[in-house]
Amino acid sequence: MIRFNSDYTEGCHTSILEKLVETNMEQTAGYGEDEYCGQARELIRKACGDERADVHFLVGGTQTNVTVISAALKHYQGVITAKTGHINVHETGALEACGHKCLCIETPDGKLTAEQIAAYTDAHFADESFEHMVQPKMVYISNPTEIGTIYKKAELEAIYQVCKKRGLYLFMDGARLGYGLMCKENDLTLSDITANTDVFYIGGTKVGALFGEAVVIRNEELKKDFRYNIKQRGGMLAKGRLLGIQFLTLFEENRYFDISAHAARLAEKLKDELIKMGVKFYINSPTNQQFPILPDAVLAELKKKYSFAYQERMDETHSAVRFCTCWATKEENVDMLLADIQKLLKADD
Repeated sequence: MIRFNSDYTEGCHTSILEKLVETNMEQTAGYGEDEYCGQARELIRKACGDERADVHFLVGGTQTNVTVISAALKHYQGVITAKTGHINVHETGALEACGHKCLCIETPDGKLTAEQIAAYTDAHFADESFEHMVQPKMVYISNPTEIGTIYKKAELEAIYQVCKKRGLYLFMDGARLGYGLMCKENDLTLSDITANTDVFYIGGTKVGALFGEAVVIRNEELKKDFRYNIKQRGGMLAKGRLLGIQFLTLFEENRYFDISAHAARLAEKLKDELIKMGVKFYINSPTNQQFPILPDAVLAELKKKYSFAYQERMDETHSAVRFCTCWATKEENVDMLLADIQKLLKADD
């Protein structure tokens, strides 16, 4: 079975394994206070263009989202998110189990706009019963989004200005951040993101690491006592050096960006070739997640050889599905998938 259903089906980049083996018998401090975590923090601060940013390493995406949001909010406060946001759809209600409501906004492309955030917040405080409702205090966005779309620099800047004017924290989920930064349509840098959010994270689990995410905190209010929250929410790894070594390796020699560019290139190839075949798409995604609409008969045959994610039924005979490329995707597997789709489409005519 050739897997295109997610971007974390492989283990990790071989350079990480080599470094883990090389350092395996060293004795270090625990809980992220070792020299490797320290070196990784410095590399990330340099890449972000902010030497004062706090950098923390957590074990996974759900723990990261819950830890960041619950650390920032009081019990009566919630977080504005697109209805398709990961915290609302794919984390089993983890955030709400911790007492913070997802305040959802419908979006056509998985992205929030500055205007939507302003309107939602203003409507809350204009309601005479506002103290009887969950107060919006944070905005959660993903880049890329759950459906592969990305924020442009002007959009992020506008959102951050609205958040600052209305006293909202802005948090960016970067589980797939590398794939967004390295796609052709992107105009954001890590420095831009650092300057236009209060807190964000750089995803490792989906971008070359065995596991782990790197949280970058710029807002001074959110820095205080953050490690208490990491520990309480189950995100702190006793053998913290395992995270530090991974991010140190990823941010050496431009590796994080190079392997992300590989995934972006193959996704673009997949998209371009499917367009040539006349295939339509559920959404125009420039990143490593592609959502073609294919005949159900074609999909049934493809399932015998490939795994991929179901997205949505489009009509009686067609469905949208998701194919993911990643840092480890083999070009020959993309070529094979394209050849099989073309052959099946012709047979389906």
